[in-house]
Amino acid sequence: LCCCAARRPRNKPGQLLIHSAVAPGVRPRRHCAENHRCHSPLRTQPTRAFLLPSGLPAQPLNQRMTTPHPHLTDQSADLPSIARHAATVLAGQLAVMAFGVTDTLVAGRDGEASLAALSVGSAIFISIYVGLMGVLQALMPVWAQQRGAGDLQGMGFSVRQSLYLCMAASALGMAVLLFPAPLLRWTEIPPALRAEVEQYLAVLAFALPAALLFRVYSTLNQALGKPQLVTWLQVASLFIKVPLSIWFTLGGAGLPAQGVVGCAWATLVVNYTMLALAVWLLRTQSIYTPLQLWRPLERPHAPTLSGFLQLGVPAGLAIMVEVTSFTLMALFIARQGTTAAAAHQIAANMAALLYMVPLSLAIATSTRVSYWLGAGQALRAQRVVYIGFRLAALTGIALAAILFIANQEVASVYSDSPAVAGVASGLLLWVAAYHLADASQTLCVFVLRSYRITVAPLVVYCVLLWGLGLGGGYLVAYSDTGVWSSMAASPAAFWACSALALLVTAAAFMVMLAKAAARSTHHASA
Repeated sequence: LCCCAARRPRNKPGQLLIHSAVAPGVRPRRHCAENHRCHSPLRTQPTRAFLLPSGLPAQPLNQRMTTPHPHLTDQSADLPSIARHAATVLAGQLAVMAFGVTDTLVAGRDGEASLAALSVGSAIFISIYVGLMGVLQALMPVWAQQRGAGDLQGMGFSVRQSLYLCMAASALGMAVLLFPAPLLRWTEIPPALRAEVEQYLAVLAFALPAALLFRVYSTLNQALGKPQLVTWLQVASLFIKVPLSIWFTLGGAGLPAQGVVGCAWATLVVNYTMLALAVWLLRTQSIYTPLQLWRPLERPHAPTLSGFLQLGVPAGLAIMVEVTSFTLMALFIARQGTTAAAAHQIAANMAALLYMVPLSLAIATSTRVSYWLGAGQALRAQRVVYIGFRLAALTGIALAAILFIANQEVASVYSDSPAVAGVASGLLLWVAAYHLADASQTLCVFVLRSYRITVAPLVVYCVLLWGLGLGGGYLVAYSDTGVWSSMAASPAAFWACSALALLVTAAAFMVMLAKAAARSTHHASA
């Protein structure tokens, strides 16, 4: 308890302050310090039961006087909490990346046609999946803030309502994946590949609902600050994915070889296995019990779903813009020949691998920020932003420096061709600069969602990533640009412009985040 509870007649919605704990006529001997931490004991009334806004019983008063409230814990706990959370998420993200690596290696063994079909099919599926996934992942700040406010039953209701959003996203994604012919014609995919790509996408269409439902489970765990269960499932699923991809694709034990479609079937089995295990954990693990998730599903609640869409749709579109600005680069570079395309693939793979580190830090930081915002601790949230940003900046500088120094060695690991390795080593220098900006902007855009800012980042992405990054790269590479003529008809033009676009994006997001954090702190103290 703190003197603020005795002095303020009202508390904010969801904020747990027991005002009647101070005996009538007794005033605190000292003012409380930051974060409502009192330095002197207060005489209290006999123990009474209090209720949270959601109806959950609070701890007895005498227990609260002896057990520090989590809102009042030492701020030094935020750094190890973010580090542990990020390390756990990183392990899971690397396991998911290994799914794609497995399919690429297996399809390559099956033949060049299978590898080409996988390249096209996976690009289409990923572009659709990440956009829909972003809508669901954007709900994490909502649930983390409810957790911070102690509204656990309201959090359970919100999770159940998200199932309607998940169903709508699944229906939309399945429609595109089951009927991809217009998209394949528009992108001028060779007719020889279309049949196999359509079969591959048809199988993945039925794997999509399980993938999105598992994303809801993953987002819930992030909001609870318990990503370990998700990571264990993702790592364990590798032991299913690898043998199934080999067996289904190449055949054996009486099963005929199915080519690249076998990779899709393996993904479908893995997705539903992970979903089934997630449901089992939801039913058996005690950390989910206070949420009361297994109540009957309520009818769609328009205000709740409207709030989801206002937050999720811009966030999902922003992720889609970010991903497509990265994937479309490959289509523009392909016309430069196989050497340029192969070198770009090396650079893109390294950029994606490095991205997992700031992504994990961004998820962990935004979860912590949202929690403190929900708890009414805006100043504590602002400090967590600075902690996360420093971690992202330092790790970004370290990884970029390593890549800058070892660019030739890294390129030689990927390719035995001197021509490809030579071009790739030059691109990796630009990837190092790209990652410096990427680390900062990734952290900022995730935390901006904690402050419910999603539309402005979407506009910035469209203008800078599509305009300056892709558009600028195209102009430099395929037009007479004078001073930039050394990059003409080179993939370096796209990487240079994309790095510049990300640098400007990161600067814009830093300003937005600083203003949002300061505004939130000012409103909380007013």
